[in-house]
Amino acid sequence: MEFIHKPIMLHECMELLNIKKDGIYVDGTVGGAGHSSSILSMLGKGGRLIAIDRDSEAVETAKERLAKVETQGEFTVVKARYSQTADVLQRLGVGKVNGILLDIGVSSYQLDNPDRGFGYMTEGKPDMRMGADEPIRTAYDIINEADQTELERIIRDYGEERYWKRIAQKIVSERKKGKIETTKELVRIISEAIPAEARREKQHPAKRTFQGLRIAVNRELEELESLLNRLDEILLPRGRAAIITFHSLEDRIVKTKFKEFENPCTCPPGFPKCICGKKAVGRIVTKKPVTPSEEEIKTNPRARSAKLRVLEWI
Repeated sequence: MEFIHKPIMLHECMELLNIKKDGIYVDGTVGGAGHSSSILSMLGKGGRLIAIDRDSEAVETAKERLAKVETQGEFTVVKARYSQTADVLQRLGVGKVNGILLDIGVSSYQLDNPDRGFGYMTEGKPDMRMGADEPIRTAYDIINEADQTELERIIRDYGEERYWKRIAQKIVSERKKGKIETTKELVRIISEAIPAEARREKQHPAKRTFQGLRIAVNRELEELESLLNRLDEILLPRGRAAIITFHSLEDRIVKTKFKEFENPCTCPPGFPKCICGKKAVGRIVTKKPVTPSEEEIKTNPRARSAKLRVLEWI
């Protein structure tokens, strides 16, 4: 199966990253190399791209595709989690960079490949690891081994599913008959657990639960927070971080952290003068999140929920 993933808001990302020909840039989620190919094509002599992904298949695909890009710039592809960007840069002897891009949604290839177990529209073993060879707990492990309290927390907090208790109870009840082996079985269990009127809603009844499991498996929120907490080790002055999110949990983390970078003052409201001494380290470039155009959504419906926020380091 070919690794296909349409880059979200490609033009907007390139414009807001403010690419310099001799700059150094990181694509922390290279995927099918759509964004990376565009960045690399804009680089001249002295320019460099470091492309990172935790998925071995994405890494190999990126190496092949980036090698075909016409450019004077250099590129390096590294297998790692994007939260490890600062460590990767240190290991490569690069230091800080002019920009970093993250598209932190699951790729179309991962969703559509039944062997990866991400999709509620395909049938496969529920795996959901973004790095398929990582020695971490899979969705299969969680649904068959986690106690009801943990299942409720994952489905409620990460999936933002209003029927979290009913779904968790149904999973625990069903697995007593035998292990839940496939995504199709899991979809059936979720559908049976929720009220009939909820099954008739436009959104697929399993979407939120699958989201919650995927976030739990890959520790996605922790990964994002870790990256944001180390931006000072990554970005040069005037360097930019462009981050695309796909659900409210991620977007809230980015929005909140960017605001802290721009206004870190912890003095009580109403103080006539700041006495905490904390100074701004960033400037928010996008006062409101950038969203895909209607034209892009028509050609790529999966872009519908995407939000792009950009911060410039001071």
